[in-house]
Amino acid sequence: MLSCAVIAFACLFAGPLCMPLLAATDAESPMRDSVRVALMRGVPRKWDLDANFAVFLKLLDKAAAQGAELFITPECWLDGYAAPDDGSTPDRLRSIAQDLDVSPYLKRVAEEAARHRMYICFGFTSLGDGAVSNAAGLWDAEGRRVGVYHKTHLQAHDLQYAPGTELPVWPSPWGPLGIMICADRRWPETARVLRLRGARLILNPTYGFHGDFNEAMMRTRSFENQCFIAFTHPEESLVTGPKGEVVARHRGRRAGVLVCGLLLDRATDDNHLRDRRPELYELIANPGPR
Repeated sequence: MLSCAVIAFACLFAGPLCMPLLAATDAESPMRDSVRVALMRGVPRKWDLDANFAVFLKLLDKAAAQGAELFITPECWLDGYAAPDDGSTPDRLRSIAQDLDVSPYLKRVAEEAARHRMYICFGFTSLGDGAVSNAAGLWDAEGRRVGVYHKTHLQAHDLQYAPGTELPVWPSPWGPLGIMICADRRWPETARVLRLRGARLILNPTYGFHGDFNEAMMRTRSFENQCFIAFTHPEESLVTGPKGEVVARHRGRRAGVLVCGLLLDRATDDNHLRDRRPELYELIANPGPR
């Protein structure tokens, strides 16, 4: 399903196969309002890093051929989101976690970002400061790693991970980019903080539930924050817009990529953001004893 009235470019389907706000962009370059995003789709193999990375490279090439400027993988794509697997243990999860400084896979992600002149949001299990985290890294079109987000809202099987402690945004040619991973989207505060930090586009790598109920949630998150959200799941690519509309969507288990053009100047702050009453919301930030 496509809503052509709210996008700048045609959305193309391939076959088989997001720092402080004031530092959001290069001061010498005006913020760009149009972007072509690529949402990767496909069911990865748990624990099989080489096989999953090969699919990523194939789909990245397909996205580049369609003029994509920003590529997003599902949650923990590299290891196939191994944490929920019955055979997962903290030690086994640690064995496939990637050290940011030495991982050959992450080095290759950087090289591919530079080769394609493309921003890449790549999902993996990270290892840093002795902690294993559910992570999504962001690389720029020069191949530089501009940030790594660690999933903040952990439940059930995710408790093998260390929880993230920040909701940052990072600079890009399109202004600040924010990332939330999977279940983070269930808490409206997650997207709201990213939006208040300037993100007109929020990247949402995920592996959890999808379909109609999730679509309603993502449309609500976009509507209440007047922004775009790119929900990227192994079986669904979904982009929702500032009016709560579905901008683009594709469902299916077959590996592929959805490339869609967005006009980010439609993400404004003249309604729900402008009319907030923060002085009434203290209980959210300071709940006190129950």
